[in-house]
Amino acid sequence: MTNLLIPNVLILGGTTEANALAKAIAEQGIAAVYSYAGRVESPRPQPLPVRVGGFGGSEGLAEYIRKYAVTHVVDATHPFAAQMSRNAIEACRTTQTPLAALTRAAWALQPGDTWHHVPDIAAAVDALSGDAQRVFLAVGRMHLEDFAAQPQHHYLLRLVDDPESLPLPNAEVVVARGPFTESEDRALMLRHGTQLVVSKNAGGSGARAKLDVARALGLPVLMIDRPVLPQRTELSSVAQVLDWLSHP
Repeated sequence: MTNLLIPNVLILGGTTEANALAKAIAEQGIAAVYSYAGRVESPRPQPLPVRVGGFGGSEGLAEYIRKYAVTHVVDATHPFAAQMSRNAIEACRTTQTPLAALTRAAWALQPGDTWHHVPDIAAAVDALSGDAQRVFLAVGRMHLEDFAAQPQHHYLLRLVDDPESLPLPNAEVVVARGPFTESEDRALMLRHGTQLVVSKNAGGSGARAKLDVARALGLPVLMIDRPVLPQRTELSSVAQVLDWLSHP
């Protein structure tokens, strides 16, 4: 590492991968700030300085990068935080700041799975037209309003925080934070009488148990594919990010 570019890292976080990166960066003594989007009421504490809230689009993020002399940005947000990722790409392009995404591999179809792929939330809502079912809707609280267009179903919602309002007239809310085990998800889905699982293809291990249970029980999964993003540097491990930071 040269003395010309001592890292001052902005981590766009909120995921298990971001938390692991924050721990490693703190242990290395690298200057960094961990940024939460502010969508969770009680975010996990971090071993780094933390900021909470949006930046004000790509222009606001670019201003933050300049103001705080950020040398590197690591996008370790959720794979479906597409707007934040696009803002990061644009802001880093504008400020000529190195950007890397710490990404998790998408879930892949396994023998015995019955997945019906849709490209986005709107398509998932359309796919739920028809007779009432008992649906495990595992898409997070930000999209509940979209599914109000299909009120005939009985929804099981597992959320990190209690929703301030519930636009679905027939829903059971379970407030819990992952990771979740297969035995926990099996008990939950059997108690609810789940007939269909709706899931974003988030990847990782913390929330995949519901897919393993769906396979074991012979249940179909409506799988929402990841958004397509502009080209960027993508890394798959904390070690790769640390190596990237050490080679400007």
